[in-house]
Amino acid sequence: RAAADKADKERAHKAAADKAELEALVQGVPKEDVTGDGGVLKQVITTGTGGTPQAGDKVRAHYSGTLVDGTPFDSSRGRGEPFEFTLGRGQVIRCWDAAFAAMRAGERALLTCAATHA
Repeated sequence: RAAADKADKERAHKAAADKAELEALVQGVPKEDVTGDGGVLKQVITTGTGGTPQAGDKVRAHYSGTLVDGTPFDSSRGRGEPFEFTLGRGQVIRCWDAAFAAMRAGERALLTCAATHA
C-alpha cells in the first residue's frame, strides 16, 4: 500500500506541476468563446498557419485531457500516437467538434469544455 500511496503522491505532484506550466503558457491569453454559449473556450498557445478543417475532414491531433484540478485522465502524447477522427460526425465530444473546426492546422490551444459539451 505504501508504494501505491507514493505513486499517487507523485502523480498528484506531476499534475500540479503540469497545471502550473500550462497556466503560465496561457497567462494573459484571451479566451475565445467558440460556441457562443460559454460551453467551449479556447486559448491559443501556438498560432497555426494552415487552414481550418471542414465537416467531413479527417483531423489528426495530439491531446492531453485533464480535469480542472490538473489531474490527467487521458493523453495521446503518452501513447506516442496522434488521435484521428472525422470532424462533424459525432465521433468525439461536442467540444472537440466545435473547437477543432475553429482551429488552424498546426495550432496548439487549451480547450475548456463545459459538461454540457462533453
